[in-house]
Amino acid sequence: MTAPLSVLDLAHIGSGETAGESFAASVELARRAEEWGYRRIWYAEHHNMPSIASSATSVLIGHVAEKTSSIRLGAGGVMLPNHAPLTIAEQFGTLATLYPGRIDLGLGRAPGSDQKTMRALRRDPTSAESFPQDVLELQGYLRGESRIQGVDAVPGKGTDVPLYVLGSSLFGAKLAALLGLPYSFASHFAPDALEEAVSVYRREFQPSEQLAEPYVIAGVNVIAADTTDEARTQFHEMKRNRVTQLVGRGRTFSPEEADAILDSPAGHQVRQMAKHSAIGTPQEVRDHLDRFTEQAQADELIVVSSAPDRTAWMRSLELLAEVSDLKS
Repeated sequence: MTAPLSVLDLAHIGSGETAGESFAASVELARRAEEWGYRRIWYAEHHNMPSIASSATSVLIGHVAEKTSSIRLGAGGVMLPNHAPLTIAEQFGTLATLYPGRIDLGLGRAPGSDQKTMRALRRDPTSAESFPQDVLELQGYLRGESRIQGVDAVPGKGTDVPLYVLGSSLFGAKLAALLGLPYSFASHFAPDALEEAVSVYRREFQPSEQLAEPYVIAGVNVIAADTTDEARTQFHEMKRNRVTQLVGRGRTFSPEEADAILDSPAGHQVRQMAKHSAIGTPQEVRDHLDRFTEQAQADELIVVSSAPDRTAWMRSLELLAEVSDLKS
């Protein structure tokens, strides 16, 4: 591979599964990913979503860290406007103290939820406007250079947990460049501004204590299988599942209904979200990722296995690791 590979684990709760079973699968994946040679695993903060179990992101990271030994683990990301910067500094400072050298902290400004859930989180609709200041405040706590006199993060102070700015627009690109932080683009579900955002980030990047040169992580969907047809079948099932998640609003669809929606204007968003997807045999997937790395000007790829069941999900990441020689 032309870039290191990492994993975004969405902590998916499958049909008929419990959150506990999802967590067990995340632990199993982390253990295997550690053996296979992936660089890191990230978990994302989502709320009020029946199919995603990573709402308490820092708690899940701690659980997985306890069950593994070396792989980096982190948030991809924490939606900072949902929290006080001091609280996140304490949480991730605790993780970094317990598992030194293994914890990352990716930061986003989206709500990670709908409007009703935002109110339940006691989040002010304008809270995203202070995101840049909140990032700086959080960074100060972790460096031991608090911006609020007399207030320190304990644990957290002096841990220097590495920060990453997450985004899918020019806003995040410009902020990451201004602060001299790594930039992770969510091209696995929001592909439209990828090239422009990365170009802006690289052009405007200013070196910082954390980072001397720009560093781009790009998200991409992956389904690797023993045959191309098998991978394509799984990919189509993934798109059907997304129809239910994005269009259903509590309603489930038959395969025929989901296919009809995919072929309609209402299915355009689902099809567009999956624009950056590497589907096929291991070699076909690797070739696609090499091309995508160049297109995205990426220093690292974070892959999302979109396979529709646990066995295929795990197998997909194993096949990718094998063909990519991650241990070499």
